[in-house]
Amino acid sequence: MNKFSHLLDLLKYRAIAQPHDIAYRFLQDGTTEIGNLTYQQLDTQAIAIASQLQAIVKPGGRALLVYPYHAGLEFIAAFMGCLYAGVIAVTKNPPRRGKAVSELTERVKLSEASVLLTNTEFLRVIDEEVAKNQEIRGKFKHFNRIATDTIDLALAKDWKEPKIISDTIAFLQYTSGSTGKPKGVMVSHNNILHNQETIRQGFAHDESAIVVGWLPMFHDMGLIGNVLQPLYLGTPSILMSPVYVAQQPWEWLKAIAHYQATTSGGPNFAYDLLCLKATPEKLANLDLSSWKVAFSGAETVRAETIARFSHIFANCGFNHSAFYPCYGMAEATLFITGSVPEQQPIIKYLDSSALEQNKVVEVAAEKPGSKPIVGCGKTWLDTEVIIVNPKTLTLCQEDEIGEIWVSGAGIGQGYWNQPEATKDTFAGNLKDSTTVKYLRTGDLGFLDNGELFITGRLKEVMIFWGRFCYPQHVEDTVQKSHPALRKNAGAAFSIDRDGADRLVIVQEVERSYLRSLNMEEIVTAISQSVGQEHEVEVYAIALIKTGSIPKTSSGKIQRRSCSNKFLEGSLNIIAQWQQGQEDKIVTDLVNL
Repeated sequence: MNKFSHLLDLLKYRAIAQPHDIAYRFLQDGTTEIGNLTYQQLDTQAIAIASQLQAIVKPGGRALLVYPYHAGLEFIAAFMGCLYAGVIAVTKNPPRRGKAVSELTERVKLSEASVLLTNTEFLRVIDEEVAKNQEIRGKFKHFNRIATDTIDLALAKDWKEPKIISDTIAFLQYTSGSTGKPKGVMVSHNNILHNQETIRQGFAHDESAIVVGWLPMFHDMGLIGNVLQPLYLGTPSILMSPVYVAQQPWEWLKAIAHYQATTSGGPNFAYDLLCLKATPEKLANLDLSSWKVAFSGAETVRAETIARFSHIFANCGFNHSAFYPCYGMAEATLFITGSVPEQQPIIKYLDSSALEQNKVVEVAAEKPGSKPIVGCGKTWLDTEVIIVNPKTLTLCQEDEIGEIWVSGAGIGQGYWNQPEATKDTFAGNLKDSTTVKYLRTGDLGFLDNGELFITGRLKEVMIFWGRFCYPQHVEDTVQKSHPALRKNAGAAFSIDRDGADRLVIVQEVERSYLRSLNMEEIVTAISQSVGQEHEVEVYAIALIKTGSIPKTSSGKIQRRSCSNKFLEGSLNIIAQWQQGQEDKIVTDLVNL
């Protein structure tokens, strides 16, 4: 189906072949539209924006796109405008007021962007913040800012088509690495078009597909899956604000029912949230029979969530086989593996003790200590997945867990201006082989008859409610929250409790505070600081003796060891708190 050499060809084709078809609708709630765009309108707006950009940015320059979540149609037009101008789009989430300028300044610095594209509403916020800070004001003085909702459409006549080839970089998809420094994945036109065809085949999409999406457009799942896939298909996309859906998740299902959507999805937590909100009254008039692909990705897909959701919504016409576990990442444009459509998810029950040793031992579901692992599907088109021992760089045996390596035409071109990180991540070579360069995902898993099962993360990244959370960031926040907590002597990690990932903090105490601990004060300080900075709830806090946290010989915190010791109760704990339990404080402090 991929007959386009780049994305400009695709959009121009839709504008000519389907000029009056509505490409995108944006909803205020599950049924109320606040705007829409036909392919012709989108094409005209994009070309006018491109013309404005061409007056100030050379082809290959970077433009930073920052729009409020409810301004999805404006974001789409601006993104397409960058493509039409030959300018590399740099996507960014709308930062919270108060942090807006500092966060944008950092992204501008990393990407070397020379212009900010936004709307009048957010530009006003930026100008207010800039006015408050003299240092920032100087940096922004010569930085171009364009409110795209004020651009005269007549400018379209001045547009000059840029020279675009399949390998031209279309946009930078920024992600945060384990070091905490964001890295911009260079995604080409060919990467996108190839991934679109992969998604089309993987999801069994055709001209009858109708997508409902609420995932943020500044990130890969929302942009590639909910914006560009419908454009690739020439089919409708109905979009919603992620902030609104987080507050009113039931409106997501109302939109699916109202528009008879065939494809919609999100991270595992979103399905859990819908289960919590379900009531007999809400379920009574809900029709989900059109929903053929309920994709679940971006975080661990849980067997209990699939079972719970399928049971609760069965009488609404939801088919268990519609659940579509999948796996992807920004470095691969988006889609890597996915289930076979209309086939029930594959679940294996593995021995937990063997898993800790990176061994695959299948057991009965009812056996104590068994852990359900949901398969994330198979590869499509030319995508190849192999499982590699990250230390020996050799292929793992079938019963071994290793790092997931990927190759194929959907793999990005590397990280913008970060050659060493690019080499480390995008140029994986098996031992004694130089033929194929693989993307090293940093994720752990195994293959069984072509089905990919993901068991953990080599990079120690945590995910809570669909958001990535880096342990070193949380640890720094914790150690700044109270003077009793030692610097560089804490660990943050997640544990599974009641089918969900929960945040645990293990932290050494300064020696001078050992005999006069105020546990309530410290718990409050940690919980409030972590909640404000990372928007995640702390499940448990263990304060331990000075100098007792597990470390490597070079002084690095051993988070996995710390997690194991916490679970087995072998840490040198002097005080512990956990949600729903009384504070537990050691009273015999003689040996401290």
